[in-house]
Amino acid sequence: MTPYTWTWVAIVAAAALAFLTKYAGHVVPEAWLEHPRVHRIAGFVTVGLLAALFATQAFTSGSALVLDARVAAVAVAALLLWKRAPFILVVAAAAAVAACLRLLGWG
Repeated sequence: MTPYTWTWVAIVAAAALAFLTKYAGHVVPEAWLEHPRVHRIAGFVTVGLLAALFATQAFTSGSALVLDARVAAVAVAALLLWKRAPFILVVAAAAAVAACLRLLGWG
């Protein structure tokens, strides 16, 4: 098969997998979903996925680990959150720190 054909095979396979995943969510017995362990695991999976996304976006560029202005911005945001600052202030301060450091040529 040509690479073009393989591309379409991959697209159709991905669509079928997405459909089957959604369908599985509808056919799982409701009693299984109401179990406290399922709720607890779902919460952990959500936190784990968000932490992985954050780490990937904040500390990498391509496939390399990078320490640049984003790290300083995250540190400022963590400090302000620890001090219980309003969320909009946390976002604005982190953005300002990253922008200033980039303006100075770091990152």
